[in-house]
Amino acid sequence: MEIGTVIVDEDSPSPGSFSFVVTCDGSGIPVRQGQFVKVETEEGLVMAFVINLVKTNRYFMRAESVREYERRGKPLTSIFPADRWEYLVARAQVLGVVKEQVLERCTFPPSPGQRVLTVENEKLAQFLGLRLNGGVEIGRLRHHDLMVRLDLTKLLRKHVAVLAMSGSGKSNFATVVVEELLARSAEQGRPAVIIVDVHGEYGGLANQTTYSDKVVVVNGDDIRIGVPNLSAYQFKEFLPDISGVQLRELQKVLEELRSEMRSGKGPFGLEDVISKVEVEEGLNKQLQQALIGWLNDLQFLGIFDHADNPNWEHAVLPGRALVLDLSGITSLRRKQMIVAHAARRLFQARKRNQVPPFVLCLEEAQQFCPSGESKEAAISRSALEMIAREGRKFYASLMLISQRPVRLSTTVLSQAGTNVILRITNPYDLEHIKQSSEAITKEVAEMISTLPVGEALIVGEAVNCPIFVRVKQKRSQFSSHGLSMEEALMKFEKMNSREEEDAKAFM
Repeated sequence: MEIGTVIVDEDSPSPGSFSFVVTCDGSGIPVRQGQFVKVETEEGLVMAFVINLVKTNRYFMRAESVREYERRGKPLTSIFPADRWEYLVARAQVLGVVKEQVLERCTFPPSPGQRVLTVENEKLAQFLGLRLNGGVEIGRLRHHDLMVRLDLTKLLRKHVAVLAMSGSGKSNFATVVVEELLARSAEQGRPAVIIVDVHGEYGGLANQTTYSDKVVVVNGDDIRIGVPNLSAYQFKEFLPDISGVQLRELQKVLEELRSEMRSGKGPFGLEDVISKVEVEEGLNKQLQQALIGWLNDLQFLGIFDHADNPNWEHAVLPGRALVLDLSGITSLRRKQMIVAHAARRLFQARKRNQVPPFVLCLEEAQQFCPSGESKEAAISRSALEMIAREGRKFYASLMLISQRPVRLSTTVLSQAGTNVILRITNPYDLEHIKQSSEAITKEVAEMISTLPVGEALIVGEAVNCPIFVRVKQKRSQFSSHGLSMEEALMKFEKMNSREEEDAKAFM
């Protein structure tokens, strides 16, 4: 369908953009900002993205003339046919030219007078790199009746970052992706999903009939780190201030305990390591006491045991989701230790092909791989940066979810091949995002701050050019964190009233 006509515009003389005029006849808005259009030229099919719209009317261009006519007590439209002179001028950014099914850089702008047309869904999907069937269904392309289905490999192989301010719908997007992965059949290939749930927002997956047999939720208080699985280097990761001499002595103790375990004594815990250090002969007393102090510090956290819980090799399965609910843990150090250990264990198991290809979804990613923090405040950063750098070789993917991208490790963020950006208004975060992706132009960056809740900009490996998507609603139930303020207040009042009634009945 024809939308408008290319016009001469001195402000856009380069082949990178062109302007076109659209007649407003009162039958609806024929074009919108963010819409894809095409122009059929001799060079090929030019595809473009509408970046700006201006509505104008020649009768209303001179303020003093309009004022003089309006002083007579009659509107200008009663004197002149002003309504017939209203039109839209649209500025479009050229994305490329399609020649014989191949996308190339456009080197010559469309000629004035050429028709600007809407794009057919099949041709638009092919141009954007979307799947018409299969893939990961995210939602609908803004201003087009086209369902956005992303290629699984393009989306996850090189990691994905979901960036948005609080309340913009980032958790809904992540849940939609997880639901799509859980819905895949064995014939399609099913990755395992591990979710680090900081706020308890993903427990609803286990309550949904469709996914109840595919989701296991592990309470953070039940997660344990098996001491026999830890090397001296991993102890160093948990205790960055431990000295090289102390680490060397600890390594000797661990080797002795492992030797005893192999001889039939059984697994050992942190208390066994401490006891072994206490009776170790030949150790400098000062060094011995310092090492015991470090180990007691770890023991106090209550997360170390004789074996891992969950057992990662048995809990991580194709087409299944493992939710680590850390919402009940307040200690950031404790949470970081859990994530560091889980990330390393999963990655090592994946390298040995003991677990299927997996996606590690990390809520509040800036807590676990922060930028500019010391090793003491970023215990899990090293493990996550390792997966970010090397994961794609072994089909170990990260989905980073963050409301403060400026605080996220640049190493991790730079390795995310696809960025899903929902509404962000913080200027520092916007600038950080713009610098991290050359595909985000000034005009596109300005659109990010005005995005409605639930609408996302997808840019990077998953798509051939940036697209705006209205993300569909997740199927699983909302968590208690999804209640409105009024609902939370009424829930508390009802609970409080019931407790008072029970107390009166008891008296």
